Amino acid sequence: MKKSLQIVLISLVGWLFAWHPAFAQGVHGQLVTPQWLKEQVDKKAVVLLDASPTRLYAAKHIPGAVSVSFTREEATSQGVNLSYGGGIDYLTDSDNVPFAFQDRSPKEIEALFRSWGVSNQSKVVLYDQGGAMHATRLFFSFAYHGFPLKNVHILDGGLSKWEELKLPVTDAVPPAPKAGNFKVAKLQTQIKTNTSEVLAASGDPQKNALVEALTPDWHFGSALNYSRRGHIPNAIMAPAADFYNADKTFKSPEEVRRMLTHLGIQPEQHVFTHCGGGIAGSVAFFAIKHIAQYPHVKHYTESQLGWLHDDRNLPFWTYDDPNILRDSGWLQWWGGQRTRSLGSIHVSVVDVRTPAAYGERHVPFALNVPSDEFRKHLRNPAALSATLGAAGVNPSHEAVVLSGNGISKESALAFVALEALGQKKVSILTDSLDSWAGQGFSLRDKPTVVAPKQVPFDLAVPPVAFKAQAREDVLITDRERSNGLFPKVFLASGKELPSAALQGKVIHVPYTALLNADGTPKEAAAIWDTLSKAGVSRYAELVTVSDDPSEAAVNYVVLKLMGFPNIKTLAL
Repeated sequence: MKKSLQIVLISLVGWLFAWHPAFAQGVHGQLVTPQWLKEQVDKKAVVLLDASPTRLYAAKHIPGAVSVSFTREEATSQGVNLSYGGGIDYLTDSDNVPFAFQDRSPKEIEALFRSWGVSNQSKVVLYDQGGAMHATRLFFSFAYHGFPLKNVHILDGGLSKWEELKLPVTDAVPPAPKAGNFKVAKLQTQIKTNTSEVLAASGDPQKNALVEALTPDWHFGSALNYSRRGHIPNAIMAPAADFYNADKTFKSPEEVRRMLTHLGIQPEQHVFTHCGGGIAGSVAFFAIKHIAQYPHVKHYTESQLGWLHDDRNLPFWTYDDPNILRDSGWLQWWGGQRTRSLGSIHVSVVDVRTPAAYGERHVPFALNVPSDEFRKHLRNPAALSATLGAAGVNPSHEAVVLSGNGISKESALAFVALEALGQKKVSILTDSLDSWAGQGFSLRDKPTVVAPKQVPFDLAVPPVAFKAQAREDVLITDRERSNGLFPKVFLASGKELPSAALQGKVIHVPYTALLNADGTPKEAAAIWDTLSKAGVSRYAELVTVSDDPSEAAVNYVVLKLMGFPNIKTLAL
């Protein structure tokens, strides 16, 4: 066993050992159990802070708990409830910043913590209703302002778990605590990030993971919560609720790690948690850093508010991978004559129409590889590679597949086959040839010249030895194969269920339900709604399947567009 693996296993065993109540006596890392807290409250050994909204604290709370939210008198004005709740109103500044929910100055935070009875040596326990986001946001503020982490904990399961165990609650407000002497010695800037750093991280999703703790209605744009719909480019949706169990306790380190791994979030990446205003994202921050113990985690408190407020008018997506789709303007430049004449050729245009249709008119420099070739050689990678190489398709290029009908069965099948062969990047031209011509771009009727280059800037497309790193996680032939972290689910993609027997759960979503008539995908929110109503979960190993592999390929492409993390297509 390698030394590095030994260290990882020892660390994990140590954490799981500490997590188990029998050994930790109610303290599990940064979490504590209700039973442990009850003993400490009885001994008056902790400063207990209730991070719930005022109205909830006023209704019932743990005896002795200090509310960190607005008082009754401060929560309303002219009959309108002004409190966002959960201490957020006190912790954050709405007067001196351009958008809401940003931290107050260290001096103000220092005074606030002191008013709650907090000193640097205090043992502090935070809680909210359970399964919420207020305690974790308060925890982040304690951590960022340098409070010793060994002395601050969250009640696991919150008030919900406390009540489940029949422990006492009250509506009596205790006297104001004796002021503490907390002092901000040094801000822990290594756990907080800003828009500029997140912008750079968004452009490198291999090295970084932007974890968004919002729900699908935010992420895919059905809700207009701010000035635009959607999410920060390359953000990975991990709703705050996903980090909790049904009883509102946090999931175990093993469960959180499994979830993160499934979503493609790795310990070696730099992780940036966020949400709409930095509150729900604190749940992801706490779970990833302090439960899963990922080493490089920062919280983006500005979140979508800061991103959308930026003067650069930063992009905002609704699909998770919109660059799977290309339009005429993009292709005319990056695959066209001007770029090629500069010696910069990094796009292979793959026209999958019949030779007759291709011969009538086609996009300049398009290479004709009819869809029948992909279908015929779907199970024969060597033969398909030879065909593609002879046609001039370069595996180190972005291959833009063109069928004239957007995401069609023909273009989708080519997309899957190229991905399975290891093409560097594959995309689909969603515009029709009429749309191409309507934008003033030329079409040709003579075949693209495929021949070795005679001069350095020759516009001929050279044939290549198509040698790519074939992938085993795209196209599979074994219907019983399963290697996911979550259960396998078959997504039947044709008009009818497949004739072959499938062992496991089968959900029927015809590919036509996800596309518009012109081959463009439906809006992200509509696609999510269709998949969600059908019972398709992101926490599954999804295998698209149909008697016609091209139908299964369409659903594969759409699921990729939507960011589903573990998808394959089955060639029956």
